[in-house]
Amino acid sequence: MTHDPLISMWGFWLLSLGILFGYLFRYWIGRKRRRSAEARAAQLVAEAHTEAEQRKKETDLELKTWRLQAREAQEKEAQAKLSELQQLEKRLIVREEGMEKRFDALERREEEQKRYERHLAEEKEKLQQRTSEFDNLALQVRKTLERASGLTAEEARQELILSLTDEARLEAAKQLRMIDEETKQEAEKRAQHVISICIERIASDHVAERSVSTVTLPNEEMKGRIIGREGRNIRAFEAATGVELVIDDSPDAVTLSCFNPIRREIARRVLEELLRDGRIHPARIEEMVKKVGKEVDASVKEAGKEAVMELGLHRLHPELVRHMGMLRYRYSYAQNVLHHSIDVGFLCGMMAAELGMNQKKARRAGFLHDIGKAMTPEVEGSHAIIGMDLCRKHGERDDICHAIGAHHEDIPQETALDALVDAADALSGARPGARREVLETYMKRLEELERLTMEFKGVQKAYAIQAGREIRVMVQPDDVSDAQATLLSKDIARKIEHELTYPGQIKVMVIRETRAIEMAR
Repeated sequence: MTHDPLISMWGFWLLSLGILFGYLFRYWIGRKRRRSAEARAAQLVAEAHTEAEQRKKETDLELKTWRLQAREAQEKEAQAKLSELQQLEKRLIVREEGMEKRFDALERREEEQKRYERHLAEEKEKLQQRTSEFDNLALQVRKTLERASGLTAEEARQELILSLTDEARLEAAKQLRMIDEETKQEAEKRAQHVISICIERIASDHVAERSVSTVTLPNEEMKGRIIGREGRNIRAFEAATGVELVIDDSPDAVTLSCFNPIRREIARRVLEELLRDGRIHPARIEEMVKKVGKEVDASVKEAGKEAVMELGLHRLHPELVRHMGMLRYRYSYAQNVLHHSIDVGFLCGMMAAELGMNQKKARRAGFLHDIGKAMTPEVEGSHAIIGMDLCRKHGERDDICHAIGAHHEDIPQETALDALVDAADALSGARPGARREVLETYMKRLEELERLTMEFKGVQKAYAIQAGREIRVMVQPDDVSDAQATLLSKDIARKIEHELTYPGQIKVMVIRETRAIEMAR
């Protein structure tokens, strides 16, 4: 196949022209784009300059505004200080006027004082003149008396002093004896009057002492359900309550034994609830213990609040109220400790009123005196000291805390309030029927009292009477004199105080009797 040379040349020139036109078109397009970019850049630069100018103007405006506000604040502060200075100036002017008035008053007083001193000097001069005249007159009278009696003034003075001294001593001895007897009689009458008034106005319920609680069962089959399979129910009950559950041959009854009265009360209520419900198993027991525990805690707080309201006390710390409520379930010689505390509070208040002391303070001290008994299972020591520390911790006054700690003489009694609390505590426990003992404890205490008394030399017989509140001691008249009988009664009383524990007080009566017997025939 052959090619025409002319056609090939035209094709070459056409291709070359196409390439040239393509290059020129591309160059034109690129130049146009560059110019467009430069114009855009110039526009952006112009906009940036415009925005910068605008921001500069805004900044200048804000700066002017801030300066204006700062100037206004300074002016206000300066105005306030100026006003304060003006007020201070006014106060100073007023004070200066007051000082001037006081100064004038002082000047007037000074003038009056000078006039009074001049008058006093004149009176003193007149008194000296009269004294001189009196001395001269007395000297003349003394000389006249000396001539009439034949004694000098010194000898007459000594005789008169001796005579008056003897008479004064004799009269003073009589007066002292009369005052002593009257004071004793009046003090005894006053004390008897105060105590009798307080005893007549106070009373409390009588309860039985117990460290166990008995729960009645509907039938004997219930004992088996309480024990549970292989004893799981009774073990769960004792573990949850901390109380020993005694199931013996007693018909239709079980016994709960525990020294903690609150635990025993919770256990009693839980058992009664389980018996009414009929569902007795470990899970139910734990559920009921939690529920009843909350109820007993609420009843404890309520009992404390009621006691506080009954006595009319105020601002008593909630913890002290709760501890007092815990005494609702505690007994001492069969006497409920919370009721006993209320009694002591009223007795202290009444005796304080009779003696002219602070009645509210005495009620407060008497009410709180046994609060330490609510903590004795947890804290070691005397309940009086424990109660004193507890009350001091919760903000009670020092004199009230000291009266609480001293009501059993664990610390020395220093104030009248200490003695009032001690006396009211003894009165509340010593009233007939207030406390009862179980027979074995009662008989043991009487035997111990008589045995201790018989250990003294010269004692023939000893009888405990008045439920152990009095011991009558018969002595051999040949071995014990009247003076020794008095000392013996004191020695017996001291030994009873140190070796025996007893409620209230014990009267020691030593009887010495000499009998002369003869037969008439």
